[in-house]
Amino acid sequence: MSKDLKRSLLLVAGFAVALVVLLALNRTGGDDEPSAAAPTGGGGGTPAPVVRDDSHVLSPAPDGAPVLVEFLDFECEACRAVHPGIEQLRQEYDGRVAFVARYMPGPGHFNAENAAVAVEAAALQGQYEAMYDRMFETQADWGEQQVSAADLFRTFAEELGLDLAAYDAAVADPATLERVLRDRDDGLTLGVEGTPTFFLDGAKIEPQSLDDLRAMLDAAVAG
Repeated sequence: MSKDLKRSLLLVAGFAVALVVLLALNRTGGDDEPSAAAPTGGGGGTPAPVVRDDSHVLSPAPDGAPVLVEFLDFECEACRAVHPGIEQLRQEYDGRVAFVARYMPGPGHFNAENAAVAVEAAALQGQYEAMYDRMFETQADWGEQQVSAADLFRTFAEELGLDLAAYDAAVADPATLERVLRDRDDGLTLGVEGTPTFFLDGAKIEPQSLDDLRAMLDAAVAG
């Protein structure tokens, strides 16, 4: 069996396991369940958008193409497990499906907001995806801890060649955290109960495997 085939099989298995864990958490609750507290923004009965004009698009696609949105938490182990599968699907559906990521930091994760703020600060310098990947690659080093990992995240910014003065200013700017919490509030309004949670063309979906999600994308592409 080739090395590439082995890796693909591992990605499929990891994605399936992560989704099984996610479905169990959504039914029973757990560390990845967002707070039930009222959203801090919006109101007035206006439906929350699944995608905003400034949402982070990982893979663009032409107007009218299907849009897959993932609400994620960088400290969520299920999100980390699903991440390679999502990257695989991005390659498979490049130019045919738009992939969008939105922040959903959970209250049970001490550094979830810190991580999202660091990613958003990197995004302001055009390095959203690089920092997004770095968070999942290093999650085992900083996740599930009760001390701030902000200094570590700053070293990531330095390694990525970011302007550290601008990065520090963005991290300290309340507007950066507000941007993260707006995503979270939208998620709560939309009924997100765990991470990762997916929406396809505005509808919440619950794929149970990578093949399941692939079939949903195929159907959406076919119209």
